[in-house]
Amino acid sequence: MEVLYQRCAGFDVGKDEVVACTRVPAGSGGIGGGRRQEVRTYKTFSASLAALADWLHGQGVTQVVLEATGQYWKPVWSVLEERGFELLLVNARHVKILPGRKTDVGDAAWLAELLEHGLLRSSFVPPPAIRALRDLTRYRYRKRLIQAHTAEAQRIHKTLEDASIRLGSVASDVLGVSGRAMLRALLAGERDPAVLAELARGRLRQKLPELRAALAGRFDAHHALLLRLALDHVEQLERSITTLDQEVDRVIAPFAVARDHLDTITGVGKRAAEAIIAEIGADMGVFPTAAHLASWAAVCPGNNVTGGKRRSGKTRKGNVWLSAILVECAGAAAHSRDTYLAAQFWRLARRIGKKKAAVAVGHSILVLAWHLLDGDCDDAELGGDFFARRDSDRARQRAVAQLQALGYHVTLQPTAA
Repeated sequence: MEVLYQRCAGFDVGKDEVVACTRVPAGSGGIGGGRRQEVRTYKTFSASLAALADWLHGQGVTQVVLEATGQYWKPVWSVLEERGFELLLVNARHVKILPGRKTDVGDAAWLAELLEHGLLRSSFVPPPAIRALRDLTRYRYRKRLIQAHTAEAQRIHKTLEDASIRLGSVASDVLGVSGRAMLRALLAGERDPAVLAELARGRLRQKLPELRAALAGRFDAHHALLLRLALDHVEQLERSITTLDQEVDRVIAPFAVARDHLDTITGVGKRAAEAIIAEIGADMGVFPTAAHLASWAAVCPGNNVTGGKRRSGKTRKGNVWLSAILVECAGAAAHSRDTYLAAQFWRLARRIGKKKAAVAVGHSILVLAWHLLDGDCDDAELGGDFFARRDSDRARQRAVAQLQALGYHVTLQPTAA
């Protein structure tokens, strides 16, 4: 088999060590003199990785392949990226070694051999700026901070209910400006319902009688302790969320135009647009077409055909962060008015259910995102009547059939022009 890369290396990356295998021309370096293989093991400490890079340079290696193994490949990738190597990251499922030959050395040698013959396809690894943005948005969109905030808010509700303080039955937001003022007054020792109710602001003052009744309870010392701990934690989480959002705003600045383009898609807000860019990048040259992007994200129908029969169209497992964002945006789009995506969602939901419809609309959002980023433009809304306009005969037949099913005799007559 033809050797495409004369000097290359394959890495098996673990938590504590990296097994590196180089394949270079044998003898004096001539192409026809056979191949020479050398394997070395390095620790994953920064100094050891620097020594690994020096050894590769000494071997004249230009291409390096790594197997995607959790988070362990990232530090190795960063060191080699800074040193100018051409890197490939491959999916472990695509390069499985033959059964019975599984060792770290065997894996590294197998990767190097596949690479030298050009038999590997690299996974998408965004540039450093996008990777930093991805770390920030994934931290937020895992909802660790937000979920913790929600949990503490629920504890506050539970503590108040236990103390017979029914503030949540009157105020829509216990942690709003008025609610927090009342909670702080409770912590300061105030127990008079009338005094607490007077702390209400805005439209909540229209409910002063209900507030006085709701704030009459048995708020004891242990309730005060639990409330103080929960309220302090809520405020600390809010500061963390604000700090994180500010850092995201700083990192996203070079991609602000791309974010604003995505923000014009129905159902996609500012934060969701940032998360989408963090997952797919802003340069669509990586994905030749929108179909390539949808396939990479695994939000398109699966392809499982054998013997001429289609077995399943179930979507594959792909980027879980991107899928979650797209489905969330699809849900928001479904509740918009007179929009193409809302019409698409409800049109599909009647036939295949809401969950599958959300995935389909998420696919449409991703396709839209590719076109907006590739064309450097904003979204042009097609309108909620798009499907009726596209196929007016079918829409008319469906409406007539629905009326006839309800027992009506329908006669159609065109309106005057």
